[in-house]
Amino acid sequence: MAGRLSGKVAFVTGGGSGIGEATAKRFAAEGATVVICGRRKEPLDAVAAAIRAAGGRCEAVQADVGVEAQIVGAIEDAAKRHGQLDILVNNAMAYTWGALAEMSTADWHANFTTSVDGTFWGTRAAMKLMQGKGGAIVNLSSICGTLGTAWMSGYSAAKAAIINFSRAAAAEGAAQGIRVNVVIPAVVETPATAGMLADENSRKGTEKLIPMGRVGQSDELAAAILFLASDDASYITGAALPVDGGRSAVLVTAL
Repeated sequence: MAGRLSGKVAFVTGGGSGIGEATAKRFAAEGATVVICGRRKEPLDAVAAAIRAAGGRCEAVQADVGVEAQIVGAIEDAAKRHGQLDILVNNAMAYTWGALAEMSTADWHANFTTSVDGTFWGTRAAMKLMQGKGGAIVNLSSICGTLGTAWMSGYSAAKAAIINFSRAAAAEGAAQGIRVNVVIPAVVETPATAGMLADENSRKGTEKLIPMGRVGQSDELAAAILFLASDDASYITGAALPVDGGRSAVLVTAL
């Protein structure tokens, strides 16, 4: 397949569903060899099979992003098998929710292991592999990391950390030609939000807060990630791009 990522090797965490799945499929359609990872083997295998059936190149690797040895090993092994690593997308996340006054320390820390530690471990491994060659790293944050969200203090703190971590990584990687950027979604229709969006009143209430009047789709996030990962964004690093239908641009939307 010829495309914007022809000849590139990309690694996508959380690639078994949602934004990660859509990103892997879009990358493959643009000519990349894609390696996806996650904790559950079955959805990963299904995504990889669908990509191969469409004529793309993809392999699935079972690895827990919240375990340092697993995620680092998966990235290093992928680079060794394919001879290079050009793109890393740190998409995997985990979260807990609940009132701050009642949150346990364990629940607080659970928000950071995959989202922040995993992003750090993945970025560090990728930067070592990309030194002297260049590459692109795209990290996924959330509107919860830029706006205060009740019942989501741990997740909000973790996603805020990703934004500033990425700026620091961009500053360090720039001299090596390694670009690091962030995509910031709001509500996106994925398996993680299916329960909330299945309730008609909840969905309508959410859509009223979004200037564009609808929730985002995984393919729309994948398009933004593709842009930042491609050479079209060759002079962009340290950026945090909201892809949220205008949600973060407004104080309030008239109901």
